[in-house]
Amino acid sequence: MTSLLLSSAVFMTMGVSLALADDAYMASAKDYIAKVTAPAPPWTGPTTGPAAVGHKLIVYISTDGRNGGVKGVSDGAEEAAKVIGWTYRTLDGQGSVSGRATALSQAIALKPDGIILGSVDAAEQAPLIQQAVQSGIKIVAWHSGPKPGKIHNSPVFTNITTNPLDVAKAAALLAVVDSGGKANVVLFTDSIYSIATAKTNAEAAVLKGCQGCSILAIEDTPLGDVSNRMPQLTTSLLSKYGVKWTYSIGVNDLYYDFISPSLQSAGIDGDGYPRNISAGDGSKSAFERIRDKQYQIGTVADPLRLQGWQAIDELNRAFAGQPPSGFVNPVHLFTSSNIDSDGGKNGIFDPDNGYRDAYKKIWGK
Repeated sequence: MTSLLLSSAVFMTMGVSLALADDAYMASAKDYIAKVTAPAPPWTGPTTGPAAVGHKLIVYISTDGRNGGVKGVSDGAEEAAKVIGWTYRTLDGQGSVSGRATALSQAIALKPDGIILGSVDAAEQAPLIQQAVQSGIKIVAWHSGPKPGKIHNSPVFTNITTNPLDVAKAAALLAVVDSGGKANVVLFTDSIYSIATAKTNAEAAVLKGCQGCSILAIEDTPLGDVSNRMPQLTTSLLSKYGVKWTYSIGVNDLYYDFISPSLQSAGIDGDGYPRNISAGDGSKSAFERIRDKQYQIGTVADPLRLQGWQAIDELNRAFAGQPPSGFVNPVHLFTSSNIDSDGGKNGIFDPDNGYRDAYKKIWGK
């Protein structure tokens, strides 16, 4: 009898401890979501640096012209190049390894002063990147490696990205908070990109910390073929998991451009389940879906145009023989509650923090 009472007491103590731990986890998750959804984040980027160097030719290599994130960075870089007085061109990798290699080869043949890699994986295209740098071309990257700054074993000057682990954390914690700690999640990723793998691993780690959450599946679906794959994959997941599938987290908004027809065919309303969340990049269509509450509840958007301006500034530092700025923009999560702030009305994350004036001042423009 005594041993039974002791056993009961132990289990009760364990239950209380687990409940307290879960309560603390949820409280921390709610605080984090409140922080990363706060509007008008202040400018924390550089305020000093080299003045604008002379005229340069810059070529932007887009991994896929259909990707809204890649295009947003290009738009920002083109705007900044005009301000600083440089010539700017773009080439489209067309969503394939061979297409990206062709675009890079074409760029090198143009003998530019600088190249910006728009989500072109640095490891995938390492030989051509090495060839470009040996030719004297400075290379700055956006989303070309798993973290900001230096890319391991690569001559790329710097890789521009919001910290992907923080992006993943924000996306995963939104699912945790929105579900009250009971999210059953499908993760969509693309293992071709190291940054995508890093995000997905971080999302999984966050969800494993939530006692009442589960990961139903990790679907490795190439971004270059989502238009063909997502409709059937969505139907298959619905057939396998049914109402148990309550949340999706993708490494890019592009997955959700092609998920709604299958959800609609299954009789699922736009504000029903599964609820879809993106860990980047903040496409125009994603903003529309979140605003209209149609098959997406959140995106951890990159400040695409700001990062385009940063790419030009980092190239200017490289041309001037100075080190990278080291700037990493803080994470920002858009939901229906803040969708019309910081550029959201125009379908982009364009922080209201004066970054254009900050860079103009640095360049002497």
